[in-house]
Amino acid sequence: MKRRMQHDQPHEREQPGNEQVLMEVQSFLQALASYPERFAKEPTISFEQHLSNLVASSQSELRRRN
Repeated sequence: MKRRMQHDQPHEREQPGNEQVLMEVQSFLQALASYPERFAKEPTISFEQHLSNLVASSQSELRRRN
């Protein structure tokens, strides 16, 4: 007789990759919201540069916390 496999619901058990993806999505959304103001002050900055700066600063902040 085959044993039934119990499947965890996604909200019951967080997968390790999910946290990383959520951080990336939050960084992207934060960059979208803040880019117009940054571009107004610094017209030569690309969205990619702006996003990279935000990601780098959030990663260094996480390292300080740990």
